[in-house]
Amino acid sequence: MNEEEISGDDQKQSLPLIAAYAFGASHGLENEVAAIRHIPGKSSLRRGYIVDLFERHSIFEEFIDKHWKNARSKDGESRIKRYKRWFEEHKDGGPDGPEGPEEEEEQKFAAEDDLRDFLAEHPGCIEQGLEVYRNGERDGVEFVIDDGRIDILAVDRQKKFVVIELKVGRGRNKTVGQLLYYMGWVDKHLGSEPCRGMIIAKEIADDLRIAVERVPGVSLHQYKLSVTLQQVSPPAK
Repeated sequence: MNEEEISGDDQKQSLPLIAAYAFGASHGLENEVAAIRHIPGKSSLRRGYIVDLFERHSIFEEFIDKHWKNARSKDGESRIKRYKRWFEEHKDGGPDGPEGPEEEEEQKFAAEDDLRDFLAEHPGCIEQGLEVYRNGERDGVEFVIDDGRIDILAVDRQKKFVVIELKVGRGRNKTVGQLLYYMGWVDKHLGSEPCRGMIIAKEIADDLRIAVERVPGVSLHQYKLSVTLQQVSPPAK
């Protein structure tokens, strides 16, 4: 997922956690992966543990080749270094993840990844009967196409494709062009009939509302977050 421009899409991709969890489990690391998934704190910290786990079992390069091509870029190499640093700090009792102004961008992408991962695991909260597209080893999470990545490629109850674009912040009208390209690609390469598109954002800007009014097959959705607390220690006396 990127900010607005398609051209920067591949340069702003974090390690895909959903794919990492499935990949680790397929290599006999179910227990280790389950423990990582329940690590409290930011998703970037969990990525650090994934990198360490896969490197210790000599499967990190295989994971990169199959699921994270951006790791070969300068941006990807920089992310790997940060993930490793946060892992080292955390395992020694240090910080729980990125902090400070220099990590603001990483925190934003982590938030976007968390939103995508949650919706991919619970597609029914987007629309009843919606399922993440799967075809063999590929699934519809960060679905790679010729010039970008679809945040979530899903199918509805009628088995029609639904292209979902996520924005952790404010959705703007530039998002429409990006989504339409993705929809056109799916229609050309995967679908036997026109697909639908969804833009899910924390806030829908007025210019985006106006733009979508002229675009059939595209709907807008705002998400809201809620917080619940679970007591993990006895009450203070």
